[in-house]
Amino acid sequence: MPTDTNPTTRYVAPGWFTRRLFNPTVAFATRHGLSLMGSRVLSVPGRTTGIPRETVVNLLTVDDERFLVAPRGHTQWVRNLRAATGADLRVGRRVESVTSSELPDADKLPVLWEYLRRWGWEVGQFFEGIDKDSSDADLAAVAPDFPVFRLQAR
Repeated sequence: MPTDTNPTTRYVAPGWFTRRLFNPTVAFATRHGLSLMGSRVLSVPGRTTGIPRETVVNLLTVDDERFLVAPRGHTQWVRNLRAATGADLRVGRRVESVTSSELPDADKLPVLWEYLRRWGWEVGQFFEGIDKDSSDADLAAVAPDFPVFRLQAR
């Protein structure tokens, strides 16, 4: 699993199982109306071509606000979302258009804690030893590696 340790470019590539079996299965279910633990299909225009690019994400709600967390780091969907003015979230036939704003590192901790509490079993391996029992200081040290976006309905 290649990892880039530069905090501005950290990216953990998905393994064979995730890329070929897990993500396609969750994407299929989500596209057909079955959200698995908050899954959505994120569609965001490519930053170079403008062609919509899709990926499965976990939509997290904290205190009535919605967030996307990138546990694999600065992925292509993160870079596209930073460059885009908006995106779509889909479950079955329901499509919601959203705008996003990236959270500064200092504001990420409550969202990252909730993300780990809810999906640590699935994404904990990407947090490199950080889990729901780690200290705030430990999580703050790695927060720059994990982009977080606040979503608002368009």
